[in-house]
Amino acid sequence: MTSAPSEEALKALMLLSLDGDEAAYRRLLTALRVLLVGYYSRRMGAATKADMEDLVQETLLALHSRRSTYDRDRLFTAWFFSIARYKLIDHHRGRGRRRLAETELDEKIESGFSEEALTARLDVERLLDGLSPKQQDLIRQVKLEGQSIADTASLTGQSESAVKVSIHRALKALGERLRGGS
Repeated sequence: MTSAPSEEALKALMLLSLDGDEAAYRRLLTALRVLLVGYYSRRMGAATKADMEDLVQETLLALHSRRSTYDRDRLFTAWFFSIARYKLIDHHRGRGRRRLAETELDEKIESGFSEEALTARLDVERLLDGLSPKQQDLIRQVKLEGQSIADTASLTGQSESAVKVSIHRALKALGERLRGGS
């Protein structure tokens, strides 16, 4: 059994397709079809194969029509699975099953993707957008990727104390932002 493509592989295919690579777009759609079948089969219960196929097609068509709205700096899977989730909700609403329409964010997506983790990552990226590029890089390296202060200082050519101060100021700015400050 082959493993599902990673976030990086799917995003790379999406970026190539946005740049006009039709072969990459076909590969992307093929990979997404497999992910969608798994995603919907776990959420639709006793749905007919025709209903499932219709939902997969609707989602892929929505991807096609909305692909120009994809932000190249964001996670692709978070964007794509939000489309899939809304299509599923629409499907359930159209059949009068609102309770089923409340798809849990912490359910696992095909190949280990977690909607909750992807949504959280997207939220973190939005928060980081308010920082300087230097601060964003330091926060990503030390706080998100788990690199040591010493390694980060060495990689960036800064002193350890400069890295610590910059991270402290960035976290303080993020805290202010979350509290509604300037």
